[in-house]
Amino acid sequence: MTEELEQLMKSLHMKRSTEIYAEQLKAAEKDDITYSDFLSRLLRAEWHSRQEYSLKARIKRARFPEVWSLETFPFAKQPGVNKRQIRSLAELEFIPKAENIVFIGKSSMGKTGLASGLLLKALENGYRCQFIRAQDLFDEMYASLADRSSRKLLNRLVKLDVLLIDELGYLNIKSEQANIFFKLIEERYRHRPTIITTNLAYDEWPNFLGNPEMVHALLNRLRHYCHTIRIDGPELRDLQG
Repeated sequence: MTEELEQLMKSLHMKRSTEIYAEQLKAAEKDDITYSDFLSRLLRAEWHSRQEYSLKARIKRARFPEVWSLETFPFAKQPGVNKRQIRSLAELEFIPKAENIVFIGKSSMGKTGLASGLLLKALENGYRCQFIRAQDLFDEMYASLADRSSRKLLNRLVKLDVLLIDELGYLNIKSEQANIFFKLIEERYRHRPTIITTNLAYDEWPNFLGNPEMVHALLNRLRHYCHTIRIDGPELRDLQG
């Protein structure tokens, strides 16, 4: 590689192409391929490298505690899950349709693993997503009340293509936090999907959110366009949720 060519590739941030240039040039001379084929090989490798980097960046921003995939989910060990239904959801049609997904079941049945697997599929397809524990979400909401940044927090969460709220259950929350949560669900309603994992049936939600009228309105929005998946099966010790 000439010094000028190397500098041009560095200026264009073609890191992967720079790394494999000599190897590909040698292969091209051996196979006697055309200039356009040689260039295609370089650009294809560069494109794949940038796609991988972009995915890693999206996964990092999504704040996964652990990255689970649907390919490794032990469906055979969890008869309480309809594999065909999950595979259908993995086609991601629920995202443009703004259809929510709620996983309901006792602890250690794979709710978090399934929800995370769907979120990973969305990330792999270029969507902006975030994973957040319910307790952390309500903590952020409480902190936002103190510095009056609730609107800023809502704006960030509402704009996400997919938001996964994990382990929604009996939490000690104040009415102000419940109000912000209601606004979050209301503003995402019919625009962007929310995935929730919980050990509570819908009729138990007023017990921790309070204000039955508000909870009724919240559930009307959440469940209007929603896939509710109730898991009743054995515990899976190697997966949370």
